[in-house]
Amino acid sequence: MISRLSRHSATGVFLAVVALCAAVAVAQARSARCVTTDEGSYACEFRSTGTDGSFEISARGKPTYSLVIEARDVALGFVNLGGRNTALPGRYKRSTSEPGCWVNDTTSAKICAQ
Repeated sequence: MISRLSRHSATGVFLAVVALCAAVAVAQARSARCVTTDEGSYACEFRSTGTDGSFEISARGKPTYSLVIEARDVALGFVNLGGRNTALPGRYKRSTSEPGCWVNDTTSAKICAQ
């Protein structure tokens, strides 16, 4: 009886921890307006991925873009197409004229989240 009760309690604790982790992950995402050179303007989810300012943007039917901060106001870009991250050429620099935008120093492509 004690063994069965312990397993039941352990299962309950495990499910509670899983639910809490899922709630925290969802809480980090927020709705935003995104603009990318390739996709145009669209409603998206903005998710911080690091304390350094790294982030990702995603939306149904659109690729997921990630910017990983390399240095102050400089980031490396990635796009996820079909479950595979692909590095984007060049580096992205924070725009001085458009808040929330990053501009690629090789292709001039923009990734914005506002």
